[in-house]
Amino acid sequence: MEDYLQGCRAALQESQLLHVVLGNEACDLDSMVSALALAFYLAKTTQAGDVFVPVLNIKRSELPLRGDSVFFLQKIHIPESLLIFRDEIDLHALHQAGQLTLILVDHHVLPRSDAALEEAIAEVLDHRPIEQKCCPPCRVSVELVGSCSTLVTERILKGAPEILDRQIAALLHGTIILDCVNMDVKIGKATLKDFKYVEKLEALFPDLPKRNDIFNSLQKAKFDVSGLTTEQMLRKDQKIIFRQGIKVAISTIYMDLEICGVLEHAHSPSLKLTPVTSTLPNLQTYLQGNTQVSRKKFLPLLQEALSAYFDSMTIPSGQPKTVDMSREQVDKEELDKAGTSLISGLSQDEEEPPLPPTPMNSLVDECPLDLGLPKLSPEAIFEKCSQISLSQSTTASLSKK
Repeated sequence: MEDYLQGCRAALQESQLLHVVLGNEACDLDSMVSALALAFYLAKTTQAGDVFVPVLNIKRSELPLRGDSVFFLQKIHIPESLLIFRDEIDLHALHQAGQLTLILVDHHVLPRSDAALEEAIAEVLDHRPIEQKCCPPCRVSVELVGSCSTLVTERILKGAPEILDRQIAALLHGTIILDCVNMDVKIGKATLKDFKYVEKLEALFPDLPKRNDIFNSLQKAKFDVSGLTTEQMLRKDQKIIFRQGIKVAISTIYMDLEICGVLEHAHSPSLKLTPVTSTLPNLQTYLQGNTQVSRKKFLPLLQEALSAYFDSMTIPSGQPKTVDMSREQVDKEELDKAGTSLISGLSQDEEEPPLPPTPMNSLVDECPLDLGLPKLSPEAIFEKCSQISLSQSTTASLSKK
């Protein structure tokens, strides 16, 4: 597989017709493995001169968000550097130059941004219900199985079983097992065909990992966020919907909500929190009864709660400690430094921040809004803006001197 992928990257540097095997935009493990294995099969079974290139339908920077894919690539010894991502190949330019044909795998409908590429589609291999209105007029192979990798395995074993080595077999085998939830009949996702080809792979390569072992490893890697930044965690399982010009993003954070309990039982000061019913199952909301607790007083509570959370994730007693700091320890130190700096900054009431000031909380003591909204006129707003502009220009001129 490594030699083949190196050849694919080299092919991108030449001006020639490319047959691109493109997975779906989610680029989950099934989509990635299906694209890699199908492209490899087509390259080995098609006449010489045709170049088949697997393309992962995400930016390279988004691969770390797919922990199971990263883990499996490392386990199977396929370097990430050899993979080709969507931001590394201009499909639209190739199409305009007449140098592109597309094979869609694990999907059969292109997004609107790729609508111009529909006429370049030569084949579709998918395992989900077909959308009749959107399906391209080409060879379409669709069968409702648990994993698209099952259909790729079938294509290889029926067409050219001799090209199947242990590396590719392991990729297909592990992906089908993950997609079909460890072939659990109670879950009901695995079909007879899924079982058939998992068993065939195991018969051809008896040293493949046990089903429980590979499933548990991939499942653990899939939900492991220990190496991700905050932004990556928010993007990992993000779903975006559009409606009438409004974009809404929903993200999942994999973290125990122990902090809620700490805040509920806080006494110094007491927040007097009353749980409020939420329509969302994973969102805990409260009504704060003690409105005297401002952000300045709340931050130490939050810092203490987060510190306790990180302390609970440290190495258990009795286990050897390593010199290298864990991700949690680094985050904890950074949190402590940031929290201390933030709290000390908030405690210096006499030092007002430069214009424009941070808006005051309407629930704290002596808030100007307690007396009602101020009376505003266009003239007053214009005068205030002029004062701010004059203040900024004076500050800038003084700093230059």
